[in-house]
Amino acid sequence: MTRIALIHALAHSVAPINEAMARDWPEALRMNLLDDSLSADLAREGRGLDAAMHARFEALTAYAESTGVQGILFTCSAFGPCIEAAAARRPHLPVLKPNEAMVDEAVALAAGAPIGLLATFGPTLQSMPPEFPAGVSLHTALAGGALDALNAGDGAAHDARAVEAALALKAQGCAVIALAQFSLARAAAAVQAATGLPVLTTPDSAIRKLRRLAA
Repeated sequence: MTRIALIHALAHSVAPINEAMARDWPEALRMNLLDDSLSADLAREGRGLDAAMHARFEALTAYAESTGVQGILFTCSAFGPCIEAAAARRPHLPVLKPNEAMVDEAVALAAGAPIGLLATFGPTLQSMPPEFPAGVSLHTALAGGALDALNAGDGAAHDARAVEAALALKAQGCAVIALAQFSLARAAAAVQAATGLPVLTTPDSAIRKLRRLAA
């Protein structure tokens, strides 16, 4: 049986990816690792992705690898360089950033038209745009207050703020909306209904790619 490690930096990312895995890859054995201080420390300390943060991601990856997994998926989109460094040390093992599969799908789907990237965590909009190929027309939007609402247990307010940000992206001419965080997957249906645009989520795209690589 294929064993997959899911490593989370936000508690809200756990449910979306596990629900998607249960739906789209039920035969995979899932292991969840959560360190919800990663995002909090990044936002609070203002040191960026420094050596200490890289060391924490290396430790998480090494622990997951030691359990015999056939693939690792990180689910927080603000730590791309840390994940890339851990992956580079393990060419024998698929170690995926949360966004890479969705980026590929968004670029293909947009076919040269502008892509809208929507996030609820500010640092994501600093770390993620460089993951898109050069020359891609990318517009970003932060759904301000959405993550705070979700943290307070108000999912409806979270989704409403995501819809507002998505409508702003549509007004800028975006042809595809990419939801940058696993915790945003819950708002996908509402965003699609409000905008009428194709909406991509990180869990669904990531599972499709990981399943190909870890098979």
